[in-house]
Amino acid sequence: MDEQLKLLAHTVVSSLVRTVEKACETEFHRLGTRVGVGASGVPTTYLDKLAEDKAISLLKKSKTKVNLLSEEIGFLDFGGEYTFVLDPVDGTRNAYRGIPFYAVSLAIGKTMVHDIEYGIVKNIPTGDTFTAEKNRGAFLNKKQISVADCPSKNMVSSLVLGRTSDPVTLSLAQKHNVRAFGACSLEMCLVATGALDYYVVGKEHIRVIDLAAATLIVREAGGVVKTIRGEDLDMEFTLDTRTSLVAACTQDLASQLIHI
Repeated sequence: MDEQLKLLAHTVVSSLVRTVEKACETEFHRLGTRVGVGASGVPTTYLDKLAEDKAISLLKKSKTKVNLLSEEIGFLDFGGEYTFVLDPVDGTRNAYRGIPFYAVSLAIGKTMVHDIEYGIVKNIPTGDTFTAEKNRGAFLNKKQISVADCPSKNMVSSLVLGRTSDPVTLSLAQKHNVRAFGACSLEMCLVATGALDYYVVGKEHIRVIDLAAATLIVREAGGVVKTIRGEDLDMEFTLDTRTSLVAACTQDLASQLIHI
């Protein structure tokens, strides 16, 4: 992976973190205000727009050319070979509710999840930074991480429940110790560190911007990322499709969850 692209990615992430932190300090009452509808048809909040506009401004000025796929604007062609797949604020609802669990997620690839070469997920409230480079491992604050070697006897999971639950997640909720944090990229990264044994989204609900960076992080940490049908998760860089998701520490565990 080109070092200039990686440097630009970290510059964008750091700038977005500062933008979000400042907004949380000075404009908290405005963060969740709806200001439009994004390219994927999801309502855009003031915080989403503020962060994304900052990223677009940086890329327009950059001498390093890279395209952008982002939550609100969709795809912007800046004439680059690579694309930044960006969720400026993953966990927006957490942010404007004051729940300290939300992140910037940025992946670098060409057209598909399987060709992503670099990923960053930064937990904005804590400053923890997860990174991965293809075939070079996954890291938390520059220290290498790995999934649990095997599931614990008292498994801890994260599930997407509520309006987007399904029979699989509802069944799993009765079997193991369950958490539901509300930020896909960070929840997947908790699987990568071994804090969680697995994370499941049963319905086809997740967009590529939510999972792109974290999928590489989980896989480079030794974990697996599948769909609920048991296929290796792969998606095009587009906001038009959504997917289910199973991130687990082992292939055996993923198979058990899928065939529950």
